[in-house]
Amino acid sequence: MKHFNIIITGKVQGVGFRETTKIIANQMSVNGFVRNEKDGSVYIEAEANDIFLEEFVNWCHEGPDRSRVENVSVSEGEVKDYRNFEVLRSK
Repeated sequence: MKHFNIIITGKVQGVGFRETTKIIANQMSVNGFVRNEKDGSVYIEAEANDIFLEEFVNWCHEGPDRSRVENVSVSEGEVKDYRNFEVLRSK
């Protein structure tokens, strides 16, 4: 089990990014959360085994159809044992 902190920039707000991320995370058995940030980015904390996390990060580089991902920053963090994947309100 690994924990990734992911920051995605580009045209990633107002395009269904958070809702689509939740659907993809659920399909890939990824737990954690996604939220919009005030600077226009999307922040994700994701936990899963290596293979699922790698696929999830690959999807983050694409995003939903209406998005335009410019950069994906990934850093490893401490596992928090999330039980599901949630869409959180903007911080």
